[in-house]
Amino acid sequence: MTTSSKSAGSQPWLHQKGAVIQEFGTVKQFPLALSYEARMYSCQRLNQVLADTQILYGLYKKHHWIMRGATFYQLHLLLDKHAEEQLELVDTLAERVQTLGGVAVGDSRHVAEITSVPRPPDGVEEVPAMLSRLLEAHEIILTKAHDAAARTAELGDDGTNDLLVSQIIRTGELQAWFLAEHLVDTPLVRS
Repeated sequence: MTTSSKSAGSQPWLHQKGAVIQEFGTVKQFPLALSYEARMYSCQRLNQVLADTQILYGLYKKHHWIMRGATFYQLHLLLDKHAEEQLELVDTLAERVQTLGGVAVGDSRHVAEITSVPRPPDGVEEVPAMLSRLLEAHEIILTKAHDAAARTAELGDDGTNDLLVSQIIRTGELQAWFLAEHLVDTPLVRS
């Protein structure tokens, strides 16, 4: 064996293209004791919640970076904490779609095409507007998660129902509560 043939074997095969082996919006059969209809429905609904959650994560990070005002430090930390919790949900949602035999939405351009969360301005908004935008995104996700949880329960998809209720809904409700409390107008008490 020559030196050149040895080193050629360690050269990466760059710029490869491959055939799509599973289209987005399809499910393959896994032995999960769930019907095709249940798995297909769950994957569609989970991908919608996944896209919206990825956008919510991005909103949290944006607002964390550009936070202003007297409550900067507290909100800076809170928004970063919420962002990390949303990122964990993104991974959990994507893995559930894959577990059901589907294809999780992962490309940010695809996410932008299917999200229901309105796009924010590119610039900096006032703090109450930023918090309201986060609350609106939470409400969109919570509405879809409640609806999907009820239907997945009817279809017998206990795993997806549990994920939606115990993680998506509970985390979203708690985070919305923390945000909403920052929008309460408390009068100054003067002695």
